[in-house]
Amino acid sequence: MLQEIETYHNSLSATDQEIANLLYEVICESLPEAEHKIWHRHPVWFLDGNPIAGYSTRKTGMNLMFWSGQSFNEPLLQKEGKFKAAEIRYTTAQDINTTDLKRWLDKARNIQWDYKNLVKRKGVLERLK
Repeated sequence: MLQEIETYHNSLSATDQEIANLLYEVICESLPEAEHKIWHRHPVWFLDGNPIAGYSTRKTGMNLMFWSGQSFNEPLLQKEGKFKAAEIRYTTAQDINTTDLKRWLDKARNIQWDYKNLVKRKGVLERLK
């Protein structure tokens, strides 16, 4: 685990650490080709510089976000923000269905909107895959 992500995990409550550790393990296993780092203070995974998935702690639990998740056609993922992101919140590690998570990560690899060039395109998203 990268030191900066380990530092992030160590700053979490015990329950959130358990969730974050499981998410980290499954995401790294499912997207071995993805770069991951702390971005905007949270762990985020990128493919070719495009953000794919990340997680952060919230008052209501740990939030897992997929930048292109609204295009996954997955009812458990809730719309987030004004673009194409979708999220799910977990309050315990036992809430995480790893079969669903792996399916969503596969979709994250294969369904992508171009967030990397969002500023250059003045807020207009284009589908990459």
